[in-house]
Amino acid sequence: MRPSDVDPTQGVYGISVAADLVGMDPQSLRLYERRGLLEPARTDGGTRRYSSADLVRLQRIAQLLAAGLNLAGITKVLELETENARLRAELERTQAAGVAPPPRSARRRSAD
Repeated sequence: MRPSDVDPTQGVYGISVAADLVGMDPQSLRLYERRGLLEPARTDGGTRRYSSADLVRLQRIAQLLAAGLNLAGITKVLELETENARLRAELERTQAAGVAPPPRSARRRSAD
């Protein structure tokens, strides 16, 4: 199996390994989970298992902390980034299907 064959959302790292890989302490990872910033997979016994996608998210959290954001601000930024990615993917699907999105003025009126 090649690394590219591994599902990036599959939990494979224990909390200590994940914390080491991203340069954080395990307590921080637990705090971020409690605050809803990430949700690692769990084994049947309840042990946390972090995926490579979780590690990327933890690195993003560290970047935002270094930029001076608090956890509430980080939560909002991550929500907006997720929504932005969803909208971009939707736009790409629409463009690939040859369907033009509505004009900006029509989108603004429908959102009101």
